[in-house]
Amino acid sequence: QVQLVESGGGLVQAGDSLRLSCAASGRTFSNLDMAWFRQAPGKERAFVSAISARSYTSYVDSVKGRFTISRNNAKNTLYLQLNSLKPEDAAMYYCAARSADPTGLTSRSPSQYFYWGQGTQVTVSS
Repeated sequence: QVQLVESGGGLVQAGDSLRLSCAASGRTFSNLDMAWFRQAPGKERAFVSAISARSYTSYVDSVKGRFTISRNNAKNTLYLQLNSLKPEDAAMYYCAARSADPTGLTSRSPSQYFYWGQGTQVTVSS
């Protein structure tokens, strides 16, 4: 089992920055592929970014150049730096994990991740 706890969300103005964190426990963190998803009210959970155990990264087009995913295996922590926030970025942000894929590639599908955190809310005012 993997336990994931997100933090760092909050209420910010458009153009501001936030850094989300996801603390993992229960499994060797370096053997996990990790991802961030978000869900706005009335919408489905959507892929934001992922980082594989080998540190390959991927992003949804709408956040490229603004968000940066990273991981610190020594601290068992996943991060998402959110810059230049827009009102449309407002959502509940979830951290997700899965056992490392042998290919080293990331996945954008929520169904591929077996462990989820409770989420951290990001609210962006215009």
